[in-house]
Amino acid sequence: MSRRAAPCANSTAAESGGFPIRLARPGVRQRGAAILAAMLTVTLVATFAAAAMWQQFRSVEVEAAERDRVQSAWILTGALDWSRLILREDARGNAGGNADHLAEPWAIPLEEARLSTFLAADKSGVTEVGADTGNAFLSGQIVDMQARLNVNSLVVNGTISPTGLRSFRRLFELLGLPAGQPDLLAEALRAAAGTAPGGQALLPQTVEQLVWLGLPPATLAALQPYIAVLPGPSPVNLNTASAEVISAAVDGMSLADAQRLVTARASAHFRSLEDAKRLLPSLAQALTEGTVGVASSYFEVHGRLRLEDRVVEERSLLFRSGTTVTTLQRERGVAGSSGLSPTAALR
Repeated sequence: MSRRAAPCANSTAAESGGFPIRLARPGVRQRGAAILAAMLTVTLVATFAAAAMWQQFRSVEVEAAERDRVQSAWILTGALDWSRLILREDARGNAGGNADHLAEPWAIPLEEARLSTFLAADKSGVTEVGADTGNAFLSGQIVDMQARLNVNSLVVNGTISPTGLRSFRRLFELLGLPAGQPDLLAEALRAAAGTAPGGQALLPQTVEQLVWLGLPPATLAALQPYIAVLPGPSPVNLNTASAEVISAAVDGMSLADAQRLVTARASAHFRSLEDAKRLLPSLAQALTEGTVGVASSYFEVHGRLRLEDRVVEERSLLFRSGTTVTTLQRERGVAGSSGLSPTAALR
């Protein structure tokens, strides 16, 4: 019997490759399944925890960004009110008809300064500086927009103005720009004023929007320091304009004569057009055409707030009539590679 059983045992070992087959016990399979379930549970818990932490982090970031936005808006609004106060006080000082010039307080730019330096101290002379104000820096300036040629002077009462067109042709010539573009710009501006539905003119409100009228970007970039889009009549201020703008505005004035005016006003600003006429008597008639003056009503306020790694900029157009200063346009955006990105405008 033992001799017959042996071949069977050997045959089984041979079929399994020479090794005896051992069946896993039920307890081992249960422990493996438990370990796999535990690993899956830990993975799910870690995934849910990470998602919850991300949602919480995102909520904190959104809340911080909203807080910074609101604080920036209030600070820049305060800076705008401060600028309006400066212009109003300047008007009170000019009650006797004095001119606006670059030696006045409004023309001095505000270099970047820590916001805490503008805060008032308490009775003990101590200024409380918080974390927000300690990391906030404010800068800005007020620009006389009547130091530039007004694009809207090209069209008056629905017709192209010969005087305005002459000034823009001269400016294009001085800057070396294509000679035919001023005429095309004037025609496009006249057409835009009369083709809007419902009688509402689709006219550009800023210099950047002149591309609507077909002005090439390269031409616009060259013109930008010398032109403005203002809603009303705006004679060029001889006390603040560049030599190129003055030469373009005054019929028959060469660039050399305009430079003489710029040099002369550096020592003493022009109190009236009579001062400019005495300096250039041959151009006395051209200086009385209404294209130039010595006072300004339109100003642009630039504000810049740096709060840690965020930079917010604001640009506002102000109109001053007597001692009343009105905000006509207001744009605010985050500074980046493309400059100011307008987010709002008040008109």
